[in-house]
Amino acid sequence: MDGFKLRTMKLIKFSLYVLSFLVSSSVMAQDDLLDMVDDPAAKKKKEFVSATFKGTRLINFHTVEVPGKDMLEFRISHHFGDFNSGGYNFWGLDGGATIRLALEYSRNGRFAVGFGRSSLDKTFDGFFKYKLLKQTVNGSQPVTITLFSGAYYATIKDPNMATAGYDKYQYQSSRLSYCHQIIIARKFTERLSIQIAPTLVHYNLVDFATDKNDLFVIATATRFKYSKRGAITFEYAYRVNEASKTKYYDSVGLGIDLETGGHVFQMFVTNSAGMLESQFFGRTTSSWQNWGLKLGFNISRMFYVGGRKAAN
Repeated sequence: MDGFKLRTMKLIKFSLYVLSFLVSSSVMAQDDLLDMVDDPAAKKKKEFVSATFKGTRLINFHTVEVPGKDMLEFRISHHFGDFNSGGYNFWGLDGGATIRLALEYSRNGRFAVGFGRSSLDKTFDGFFKYKLLKQTVNGSQPVTITLFSGAYYATIKDPNMATAGYDKYQYQSSRLSYCHQIIIARKFTERLSIQIAPTLVHYNLVDFATDKNDLFVIATATRFKYSKRGAITFEYAYRVNEASKTKYYDSVGLGIDLETGGHVFQMFVTNSAGMLESQFFGRTTSSWQNWGLKLGFNISRMFYVGGRKAAN
């Protein structure tokens, strides 16, 4: 318990340091942010910073972004197997793949809903996302804050039912898990954006009776734009408490964003097989230290689904 308290206090101090850094740096970054705006009059009015991140996801993690007004996003995510599975498995390309298909929609560009289906544990997911505060060009609001809540329902059959003599999913509630986040991000310059997200993941069903149902995570993400249509991305999730006796690892990912018209193509490596918060935050079974990495990609396409404006 003392060790857990010590880790928690260190993480709280770290989070407060990062937040204070984000806020205090607003004065230093004002000149860079104003350079993003072509209209000089924008210095005198409340103008919001756009495209802190290019997509609603970085690699696996949600960003502060939501789809625009009356926009529907169709997303395909794919993770191959582990590199360390060897040449016979063509370093993960032959098998062990997971895939997710999803739709996300926003009516007003601030509140979004989404749902999807992942092949891992045959899981359905749904979420709400609300952009509470938006960073301003003049620095009066130094960060963007988005609230996120998701629910996950696994439909897989218990693979150990025959040997264990009972179905661990005999109660439908045991198939459910949840995630809640406060996502805080700042676009420092035209090229650099940083995000931090205090996170709570709750599992109705855990592996062992001594396991904890709640997992606390600090998720961090960075995007550096190296060209007009390209960016390098990095994300890392620090698990504050060891909630399970099973050996799990912090989720990490490194990738590249490529913008091609209405598409955003993301290619990356990650140690997480899952694409849902309940999976990659708390159930990552591979370690990057022994090349338990997977090649993956995301493809997203935006569609305008609003009605036509009435003619004057």
